[in-house]
Amino acid sequence: MELRNRPVHANRRLHAERPVAALVALAVILSAGPALAQVSVEVSPLRVELTSGPGGTHTQAVTLSNQGKEPVRVRAQVMDWFLSQDGTPQFQAPIPAVELKYGAATWVRVAPPEQVVAPDETGTVRFTTTIPKDAADGGYRTAIMFEVGPASGDLLAARRQVRFRSRVATLVYLTIGKPRPVVDLTNLVTRTPTGRPAQVVATLRNTGRVHVRTTGVLTLYDAGGKMVRELDVPNVPVLPESERELAIPTVKEGQDPLPPGEYRVEVKLDVGLPTLLVGETTLKVAR
Repeated sequence: MELRNRPVHANRRLHAERPVAALVALAVILSAGPALAQVSVEVSPLRVELTSGPGGTHTQAVTLSNQGKEPVRVRAQVMDWFLSQDGTPQFQAPIPAVELKYGAATWVRVAPPEQVVAPDETGTVRFTTTIPKDAADGGYRTAIMFEVGPASGDLLAARRQVRFRSRVATLVYLTIGKPRPVVDLTNLVTRTPTGRPAQVVATLRNTGRVHVRTTGVLTLYDAGGKMVRELDVPNVPVLPESERELAIPTVKEGQDPLPPGEYRVEVKLDVGLPTLLVGETTLKVAR
């Protein structure tokens, strides 16, 4: 394994803009009995990124589109969250002390907190973020969590009757001032999950006070040095003062698995620093 930095250059594959995912559909069973009601709700956007200074105020809107055949009741609440090392959002687990200072739930108010959305109709939830005047420069975050249930009756009572909670969150990132990102590529390994193609796993350590997002390219070379595959690195967040794994697939959808053999792997990551984070390792694909 070899890790190093390289100057950032105007490579479109390393700097291409990627759209924020805008919609999510919830196909949720709302009854455990023989008659099963299915709900399909689309939430947009799933990610909001704000920049401001101390004392700023911002109001944003999230739309809720009921694609089902029955009215639904949607409850909105604000909650803080963090990422586990594998990048999974954690909403219910206790928040580690180092993560608490980046939570912004107390800065946000939603309206309305609860509403009924009829079939083929769209509801709107607005949230207002008021940043304290003494907020330090840094990257903060919170989430607007939407919980969907049947329109009839009380949503809290309905939650006790169903096996599966239908929930989806709009993640909110706030950058205050101009904090400087400080990110290192600390490890690069390969792994092959059971029944799935091999992955290249980069470990990123962010010691700065602001979140960053990853872009970049993974390139595979055969034993003769010929490039055999080039894949985009997933666009994911790395939160401040945290470490996370970035799993990069070696096969994209519709692509054949790699033939057996030994490959040289090169990963170039752009996280907004003056230089790229570059790492190399070896991938062995068994027969």
